[in-house]
Amino acid sequence: MQSLENLTREASALALNEVPITFAKPMSAAEGEVSRIMQICNACRYCEGFCAVFPAMTRRLEFGRADVHFLSNLCHNCGACLHACQYAPPHEFGVNVPKAMAEVRLQTYVDYAWPAGFGALYKRNGLTLALALAGGLALFLIMTMALKGTLVLPPLAGNFYAVFPHNTLALLFGMVFVFAMIALGVGVRRFWRNEDPGAMSAQAIGEATHDVLSLRYLGGGHGEGCNNADDAFSLARRRFHHLTFYGFMLCFASTCVATLYHYFLKLEAPYALTSVPVVLGSLGGIGLLAGPAGLLWLNLKRHPQHGDAAQKPMDRGFIALLLLTSASGLALLLLRDTSAMALLLAVHLGIVMALFLTLPYGKFAHGIYRSAALLKWAVEKRQPSKLLVED
Repeated sequence: MQSLENLTREASALALNEVPITFAKPMSAAEGEVSRIMQICNACRYCEGFCAVFPAMTRRLEFGRADVHFLSNLCHNCGACLHACQYAPPHEFGVNVPKAMAEVRLQTYVDYAWPAGFGALYKRNGLTLALALAGGLALFLIMTMALKGTLVLPPLAGNFYAVFPHNTLALLFGMVFVFAMIALGVGVRRFWRNEDPGAMSAQAIGEATHDVLSLRYLGGGHGEGCNNADDAFSLARRRFHHLTFYGFMLCFASTCVATLYHYFLKLEAPYALTSVPVVLGSLGGIGLLAGPAGLLWLNLKRHPQHGDAAQKPMDRGFIALLLLTSASGLALLLLRDTSAMALLLAVHLGIVMALFLTLPYGKFAHGIYRSAALLKWAVEKRQPSKLLVED
């Protein structure tokens, strides 16, 4: 694996020399379908007040690849427009906005991915790749401990660093984290540069931040929620997303506080069950268990016309890694004073590394691109309409 210095140097070169992805090639079938549907919706405008997609749509007369990519990532797949549409299947127009845009979103994860081959691989084999990577990394760590004689140890009172030295863990996860951030940064940069909406303002950034953190558009067209299995509205999808997102952020905050303790306050692990890092990690783990479990349940029972069946392995691969991360982390916390701690630690670390290595190519990238699309929309809506300028 490359060192942190090499990864950082490569990221700088990409930032300085990268050119936008060209859209000279013809549209794919999925992109053409979104363009066709948007022209029908632009003439109808019955769903104009639903989500950000439709007011953004009205600022355009034609829908090129950059427009299609922007609008598809702006879509939250709540399903409200499908159930309200008079031209939805079985009508001959066959207007299905959620399904068409879900297919394009999957394509954008591959088009903007860095390195490109990783995106295509995860697209085809998301669940298998996620589980195989987690299992392989966990097995590697277990074999390393077995060779060092640290696999079977007496109870260590939660002292993880007696199994893996702190500096080793910091270097290992630092490299994985930097790689994930570089890959995500390059992808978002490519996405942004293909249709620059104009100069940002504090108001636009504030609005986009509010919409992201509140998951505003998972409230459906009228704030009543998403359509999951039928016409009935439900806020379950929004709530499970909130549990997942804030659970992840609490776990990340726990790691940051523990780093602060170690390097600045000179307080070394293990920490008491009532300490800030442990409390934050415990609450985050519970959120990461309940949220992804709910999302998996909704994914299994979602109406088939609400999305793209080809995305299910990718969706479920990410959900599986989140569930395994939280379950193994909570098990490690509960059994940290037993002889099983070393084995559980290796399993947990392998799963976490697999999660971060796949972040730029799956559902997490989807959240990043959607956030970038919301920021684009917040910026664009404050600019003069291109249609008025051209007139």
